[in-house]
Amino acid sequence: MIGVQRLHQLWSHLGSDWVAYRLGYAVKLRTGAIRRKLPSASWDDETLAALLTDSLLAEPSEYLDYRKRGSPRFFFSSLSRDEFRRMVPEWDKQGSQALERADEIAAGYLRYFHRTVAHTGFPPGWHSNPFTCELPPSDRHWSEIGDFDHGDIKIIWEPSRFGFAYALVRAYWRTGVEKYAEAFWQAVEDWRDKNPPQTGSNWKCGQEVSIRVMAWCFALYGLLDSPATTARRVAMLGQMIAVSGRRIDSNFGYALNQKNNHGISEATGLFTIGTLFPEFKEAERWRARGSEALENQGRELIYDDGAFAQHSLNYHRLMLHDYLWSMRLAELQKNPFSEELKRRVAAASDFLYQIQDEKTGRAPCYGQNDGSLILRLNDCEFDDFRPVIQATSYLTGGRRRYDSGPWDEDLIWLFGAEALGAPVDKRERADLRAGIGGYYTVRSDLGVAFVRAATFRHRPSQADMLHVDLWWRGINVALDAGTFSYNAPEPWNNSLSRTAYHNTVSVDDCDQMDQAGKFLWLPWLTSRSTSIKKSAGGGLAYWEGEHDGYKRLKLPASHRRGILRIGDDTWLIVDSLQSRGPHLYRLHWLLCDTEFEWDESIGQVALHTSAGDYSVRVLGLSGNQTASLVRADDSSPRGWRAPSYNCREPALSLAAEAISEAHVFLSLFGPECCAISTSESVVVVTAESWSARIVLSNEGDATLVRQVALSGGVEERMELA
Repeated sequence: MIGVQRLHQLWSHLGSDWVAYRLGYAVKLRTGAIRRKLPSASWDDETLAALLTDSLLAEPSEYLDYRKRGSPRFFFSSLSRDEFRRMVPEWDKQGSQALERADEIAAGYLRYFHRTVAHTGFPPGWHSNPFTCELPPSDRHWSEIGDFDHGDIKIIWEPSRFGFAYALVRAYWRTGVEKYAEAFWQAVEDWRDKNPPQTGSNWKCGQEVSIRVMAWCFALYGLLDSPATTARRVAMLGQMIAVSGRRIDSNFGYALNQKNNHGISEATGLFTIGTLFPEFKEAERWRARGSEALENQGRELIYDDGAFAQHSLNYHRLMLHDYLWSMRLAELQKNPFSEELKRRVAAASDFLYQIQDEKTGRAPCYGQNDGSLILRLNDCEFDDFRPVIQATSYLTGGRRRYDSGPWDEDLIWLFGAEALGAPVDKRERADLRAGIGGYYTVRSDLGVAFVRAATFRHRPSQADMLHVDLWWRGINVALDAGTFSYNAPEPWNNSLSRTAYHNTVSVDDCDQMDQAGKFLWLPWLTSRSTSIKKSAGGGLAYWEGEHDGYKRLKLPASHRRGILRIGDDTWLIVDSLQSRGPHLYRLHWLLCDTEFEWDESIGQVALHTSAGDYSVRVLGLSGNQTASLVRADDSSPRGWRAPSYNCREPALSLAAEAISEAHVFLSLFGPECCAISTSESVVVVTAESWSARIVLSNEGDATLVRQVALSGGVEERMELA
């Protein structure tokens, strides 16, 4: 039962319309109204003839002829395979992962969330979790299956996204080997047999249905001239896509109410079916409904600074893939989306570009990360964001962001060979100030610090304000733990979303907000950037911010964080905690897993990385704190990271604790093992060839760092308010 306070918070943050819709939806679920609106059926009940405007097209040979000769334009034509083979050899000199992945699939090995391999057989078990052997019911209407009653439903859903179809098509276009086309069609036939309309968990989520439809469409066009693509199979798939459209349409309001990637993905599904299958009776209504929703959500959920309402960089990429797909389809039909939407998608693409690590193309594993990569059209790693940025840059501006590389394969599939000749606009990365979304970076020639300070317009996904990611020479030194599972046995039940596992400070073991549901934090905190400055010569840079998450405690506490860059690769991070009474303050850093040496007496860990040695030290301005280092703890998520969903790896967890009314933590990062000395308000950092004198303050509205003087090889000075 929702308490009065919680209901008030929901009403205040999410609005009366959201609350009213959710209450009404819960009633519809409980009374069976949703089931009655679109009941379970057999495929024989949903004949292709009944779904078509012209029932004569239902004869398989007629339908195949229509799809080959009269269907709307797609990104590519199957007749372009020879041209494709001439374009990709440069990237495939060492062998394409597409062939490796396709052969794995045919042999019965599936990659879950792009990293974890399971032997599922092929076709896989569409209703089973190969890691836990859990089996949700496959004979009940989707509305009667609980979200979290049978383990992690995302693992059940993953094969039914048909993400493997992209690898099969990529392999087929490279080789012409028919086993790849045959594998796709066998999977479609088996899925159809095991998933009658509206029955079982694979019909439960409209976003999953939409992502599946996208993969089906890609394979239909990519394999259209294969002997395996028979008239019977094409008519069968057409029927399945039409039934999928009815499923998305029937519950579309629920997706839009979530105000996140669900609504955008389902709008993409409706728009795709309505655009590519005008022969369906409801095609024009689906196309129009999807188009309108894509426009509206783009205006609301992509902020003016390019940030995305879901507060997750992986979901940001998913959103861009949805818009990339939809906007390109609209262009091909000579009915493009608005210039306003194009501008927002361009801003969202540039936002990712500015956050990227320049050397690797990676970005922080920030926010919820469910392993989604719905357009896997290249051999780049899962966490390489260059492919989506390259493609959206070309879509919105006709230019590429990077020189030629494997990330260009997306351009061939979506735009054709001419895109490879587009000019390269290597926009310089600068310090990001995305104040609406609350994302900031401080850059140097050798790395970047990424920090979050947001006041939320849309639901928070994690309790992680003032979290800092730190990158050096392409290595993610201080990193985000990611997301292991949304629904797993403790202690892995979405625990990495909590404050304690982020690179920030927690108070009294509390989160910055209270977890009111699986994906709901209340009350929403506010945070802000309070200072940004760089010295005249660029050798010093500073960012400061704060949040009020702990002011809700019985004995309120405040947290302010300052990030000071000294030269190109040394960072001093200052955390100030203030209260009228004592608290347990805990500073946490999650560090990359590498060989290391730990000196507990001074709170210092020496990392031996592939790019060289790197030192991290934590100390208190008053000295009354303890420090600990843990790797891969046996009984908790401490010392672990999830680079992708359902995948965990060891990491180094460095924590410092102090019990006090007020405390200042100092964290020093850099490749040199610097000496550091402190007095009441002065910190001196000394390296072999330089020294920095930092004057601190905790007075009123003054910045934590008031003055910095750098001497040695470079003389720099920076005054702050």
